[in-house]
Amino acid sequence: MSSAIVIVAFGGVSPEHEVSVITGIQAAMALKESGQACIPLYISKQGAWFSGEHLLELSNYKDLKVLTATSPKAAFVTDSRGVTAFEIEQKGLFKKPLQYNPQAVLCAFHGSDGENGSFQGLCEALNVPYSGSGVLASSLGMDKDMTKRVCRDAGIPVVDGLTFWESEWVCKKDTIVNGLEKFGYPLIVKPSRLGSSIGVAKADNQAQLIDSIETAFRYDSKLLVEKAIQPLREINCSVLGTAEENKASVCEQPKGSTEILSFTDKYQSDSNSTKGMASASRLIPAPISEEKTNEIQQLSKQIFSVLGCSGVARLDFLMNDETGHVYFNEINTIPGSLSFYLWEKSGFTFSQLTKELVRIAVLNHQQKNGRIRSYETNLLSEKSAKGIKGLKGLKK
Repeated sequence: MSSAIVIVAFGGVSPEHEVSVITGIQAAMALKESGQACIPLYISKQGAWFSGEHLLELSNYKDLKVLTATSPKAAFVTDSRGVTAFEIEQKGLFKKPLQYNPQAVLCAFHGSDGENGSFQGLCEALNVPYSGSGVLASSLGMDKDMTKRVCRDAGIPVVDGLTFWESEWVCKKDTIVNGLEKFGYPLIVKPSRLGSSIGVAKADNQAQLIDSIETAFRYDSKLLVEKAIQPLREINCSVLGTAEENKASVCEQPKGSTEILSFTDKYQSDSNSTKGMASASRLIPAPISEEKTNEIQQLSKQIFSVLGCSGVARLDFLMNDETGHVYFNEINTIPGSLSFYLWEKSGFTFSQLTKELVRIAVLNHQQKNGRIRSYETNLLSEKSAKGIKGLKGLKK
């Protein structure tokens, strides 16, 4: 087995697959610039795992079928001691797979199975260090409804809205529409567990509302519909660190072609889709007062801690441009391009950011393994001798 190496994981079964590929390649290049050895873990849209240096060339993704057909398969494997290695198959009848000792996995997924805690849970089960938030914080952050429930309970201002499932919509469509219309138009319709503005729409009347809801259900079975803030100014801030100790970046004001930032606004606004979230048009620092900047930065850190986040996250806020009232909108526990553009404006290079993410991942792993993780007992030997109530009927 070779020396420890950082594995950059990206792709995955998600509508945000392509955005994740861009973030993953960006992160790998930043790590290499800092002198850190790394290899890619690309998860296809079908969920298959692949690796190889050619996966760090964006031009190779023009034909995904060809790419996956020519890429070596990869997997985590454990030995008899329970030690996990990253294994890459080698072509040839007698060639053994390459094995690497994972120093850490840098997670660059966006949406669905990569960002919602499921991949993080796999790393936990295999006892592999990984960057970003843990299982609970990742799962909470992926669900806009649950995130806002927790934040509302912590006294953090959020916009009034209503959450409902597709099954409820089918049975109680008129009741739900009537309840939503009490907020007053315009309304914002969102899939509860998706990002990158996919499926998000503004409704100015009942016909648009129903159409937007029907469209959003194509992406998620759970929707969140909220009262639109007008006049609106969006302000974002990134946080880096752990739930116990963290710092906030400068704030940004995204600029979109419409009132709602679209997928195109975020990732293709400069006609260069290779830059990911870094291609979006934005004002950095945001043109707001120092007092408002401090308020948003403090709210960002508070939310990061309340949710138990780790690594780097981006927190998005809605501000009423007349009253100055600020509302928490959502958190991205693995933000597009890892929000490096905010940290560069805060005096922290992309290479420094990725190295810090690896450092935090290793630190979290060490702290977890430093605690008691099993309890020595002779319970099973005692019970095997005496028998366990309820199992007698299973004996033959």
